[in-house]
Amino acid sequence: KNLAPARDSAERYKLLEWLNYITTELHKNLGPMFSPVLSDDAKAFFKDRAMGKFKYLDTQLAGRDYLMGKQFTVADGYLFTMLMWATDRLNFDLSGLHNLTAYKARVAARPKVQEALTKEGLLKAA
Repeated sequence: KNLAPARDSAERYKLLEWLNYITTELHKNLGPMFSPVLSDDAKAFFKDRAMGKFKYLDTQLAGRDYLMGKQFTVADGYLFTMLMWATDRLNFDLSGLHNLTAYKARVAARPKVQEALTKEGLLKAA
């Protein structure tokens, strides 16, 4: 399905960079926000940190369809999940991040993404 560039290629290492960024900079800041025992001050701290990371991603997506350019990869699936958490579950307002919101819409429009969201009960079947 071409979800990752060829092994040992420069593009593969760039993909690994994106996967590491998403897990260490986004996932680690969004995950704690689901804790019912976390204070509002702590949640605000994590939200502020995550917003900084989303702003960086917005700049990186300028002129690109996906993180790696024109090709959708596993990193895009992971980032899309983080965006869904942020906007649909944690009420982040990303409307000012135009590249990121256009990216989220582009990924959401992919037929397989639509199919997965429907199967997970996150999107009503047409």
